[in-house]
Amino acid sequence: MRHLPRDLSLTSAATLATLDRTGPRRITDLAVTEGVTQPAMTVLVRVMEKDGLVERRGDPSDKRVTLVCLTEAGASYVRARRQAGAQAFARLIDKVSHEEAEALVAALPALLHLATLDGQDHEGPKQ
Repeated sequence: MRHLPRDLSLTSAATLATLDRTGPRRITDLAVTEGVTQPAMTVLVRVMEKDGLVERRGDPSDKRVTLVCLTEAGASYVRARRQAGAQAFARLIDKVSHEEAEALVAALPALLHLATLDGQDHEGPKQ
């Protein structure tokens, strides 16, 4: 994530990834998940909406609620960032010794479990 375009903050990128992982969310839920205030998330969503990365839609189950949804451009950005991250890791793994590579493979189950636990901690209230 170090190589984000200058006009896209880490919070914006994280919010896009959250929407990709969890689906449409309320602004208040996104604010809690990303650790920012609701007014800050409102501004962030406005900017991302202007950039075509997200859109607001009514919640079919409650017409009073507006949900923030990932657009195709937003989903494409998330896929590109994940692919770039995977390629960066692949380049680094190619530089480690065979023993270090084996240690990384052995650690994968524990790392996947940590990622699952982290995802559960950051999901916030369910829709």
